[in-house]
Formats: sequence, structure tokens, C-alpha cells
Amino acid sequence: MSGEHQAARPSWDCAACARPWPCDPAQERLATDTGGGTRLAVLMWTYLETYCSDRHDGPLGEVFERFIAWTRRSRAPRMPIGGPTPTRSGERAQA
Repeated sequence: MSGEHQAARPSWDCAACARPWPCDPAQERLATDTGGGTRLAVLMWTYLETYCSDRHDGPLGEVFERFIAWTRRSRAPRMPIGGPTPTRSGERAQA
């Protein structure tokens, strides 16, 4: 992920705002960069595994909430399956 809201390891706080990573700006960027959905969830699972390797503390429910649960309500705009819907005139409609 590019940008300044990245995880500072091994603390896993945001390097930019010192909040637990992924902070809100990081979540928005990750959701946008991946398009949300399964890609976002898989990416965040890899971060969760790395977090667990770095830190051996914290209730698992909180770790799950921090890394995975929010991906189900990600802010990424959804593209219809198959891309934009064609209009009657043959032009592509805005998604």
C-alpha cells in the first residue's frame, strides 16, 4: 500500500497517525486499491497472520475485528459484474 498510513512494525500502529493500523484512512485506501470484496479480505488476512507473528497478545476477537470484520463493510465502490451496464444507445453507462 502506498501512502503514509502504513503499519509501523512491530507495534502495528499507523506510522502517520499512531492509531491502531489499519486506521480509517488506511482502510479506505486498502478498500479502494483492492476494489473491496474478496481481494480486500484475503489481503487483510495476510496482514492478520503477520500481525500474529509479530505480536503474541490481544484477544482474538479484537484482532479479527481490527483486520477482517471491517472488510465486509468496506467503502470501496462496487462495479457491476461484467463492468458498466450498456445503455440503449450502445454507450456505456456510468457505474
